[in-house]
Amino acid sequence: MRTPKKAVLEPLRVRVRRLQFIVGLGFLALVVGSVLSSALTMRLIGRVDALSLTVLRFAIALGLQNLWVLVVLPLLCYGAARVVELRPWSTALGAAFTGQLFLLALEFVQAGVDGWVERGWLLTALQWGVFAGGVVLSQRAVVRGRAAAGLRAEQARQQADARKDEYAEFLREAERAGEKSVQRETPKSETQAGEQAVAPAAPGAETPEQRPEDRPDDVPKAPSV
Repeated sequence: MRTPKKAVLEPLRVRVRRLQFIVGLGFLALVVGSVLSSALTMRLIGRVDALSLTVLRFAIALGLQNLWVLVVLPLLCYGAARVVELRPWSTALGAAFTGQLFLLALEFVQAGVDGWVERGWLLTALQWGVFAGGVVLSQRAVVRGRAAAGLRAEQARQQADARKDEYAEFLREAERAGEKSVQRETPKSETQAGEQAVAPAAPGAETPEQRPEDRPDDVPKAPSV
């Protein structure tokens, strides 16, 4: 039996565990995204530098830099939502801000406040715009993940109902087969009982009319020689 104190603290524990899960999701997305971004940058740097359009090179570089929030985080949110019941906006915002705050902390340690100032307002606005796009993608991924989980649960329920119906039909068929077997055995037993009742007596056996005690005493006996 739960005590009142445990009943009060249980919702708080659920929220803390959910927050820990969301923070871990954002950190994992940042780590995996950084590894993929570095690998793709090393492979594509020659081709990207060969492009004549500066805007295109800048867009590709910005996408590779924010690969963790544009691709990796939505995929993780979709997979997690299919297993755990998550809230779309709180999950997307919490995980995305976890990774972004970690990146800002690294940039502050490396370049300090001057690095943020030298970046310029245009680049900062574009980066935050990409970040907002990643948040929206993550929110939609959570919604689709929950929808897919609900569809899977519905399919599992339908399969369970179908199996239950099949089992009930099997039981009904077994009962019908048992009843038919009993009906076939009953006439046979009745026929055998009737045959035993009308069967003739064996030779030499005394019938009730031929028993000695029932013979009359006044029957003359044959004379002896």
